[in-house]
Amino acid sequence: MTLLNHRRKFYIFTGLGFALWMLFFDANDLRSQARNWWKLRELEQEKAFYQEQIELTKAEQKEVLGSQRLRIKYAREKYLMKKRNEDVFVLVDENDEPLEK
Repeated sequence: MTLLNHRRKFYIFTGLGFALWMLFFDANDLRSQARNWWKLRELEQEKAFYQEQIELTKAEQKEVLGSQRLRIKYAREKYLMKKRNEDVFVLVDENDEPLEK
């Protein structure tokens, strides 16, 4: 009976020691797991942001590559390019959208 009791205590203490080691001292301890989880959330948010930016850029590219007139208009509005002897004014509505599309 005492041998069985000693063996049971041995396995319990060994299991507790292993669990403590894995939770606090291992390379993948709880702190590292929590840090990795937060980093994953941040990276997922960045991914969503950049995917949205890619879609906006693709829409702008599609708009600009339509014709030479649209390319010139885009360059003048977006980058404020102009000819030597002219001033460029962009008229916008209440939502800061150009009136001419």
